[in-house]
Amino acid sequence: MTEKFLEKVYGLNTVEETVDHYNRWAASYDAEIAENNYATPGRIADALWSVLPDASVPLLDFGCGTGLSGIALRRVGYETIDGVDPSQEMLNVARSKGAHRNLTQIDPDSSTPFKSGVYKAVVACGVLGTGAAPASVFGHLMHGLNRGDLLAFSLNDHALADPSYIGAMNEWLDCGAARLLFKENGPHLPGLNLNADVYVIEKV
Repeated sequence: MTEKFLEKVYGLNTVEETVDHYNRWAASYDAEIAENNYATPGRIADALWSVLPDASVPLLDFGCGTGLSGIALRRVGYETIDGVDPSQEMLNVARSKGAHRNLTQIDPDSSTPFKSGVYKAVVACGVLGTGAAPASVFGHLMHGLNRGDLLAFSLNDHALADPSYIGAMNEWLDCGAARLLFKENGPHLPGLNLNADVYVIEKV
């Protein structure tokens, strides 16, 4: 029987545990996610296109995993998508899909995960949350954006239950350093009865 990894994700505590978990999960990730009707990649892609309908802009798929978000972004029309992820095994699967221009392994502890000024929008699909990236990563992503650039991301029910994630976003919104362009609650992993908020915010 194939090992199941999905429900174990929300119990991961350290960076090392998380990267190891995703490396071991890579080969069966797409199948297990599909069993649970993973909806968030399509929802984020649709949300971003609703405020940035420009096929030519360069995007960064942060925490791209096996490439499902890259495929969703291509489906809505985006043509130039780079992907980064700390799991080399996940990147190997993503490479076989051909949705990304470049795929790069990153240090999960880096406070500068991408070069400023390169991307018009950064997508973090299912990345910020329990068992994935801590709330501090939100600030790292925002600091890498220039004024007028966008961050499209999701917070699932587990992340929404942790005040640090909403708090990280509100630090930017409340002081006027960013503005909310899109917010919608909807399905994340219906097979687990999990929902997620999808957001698009602009750095100002």
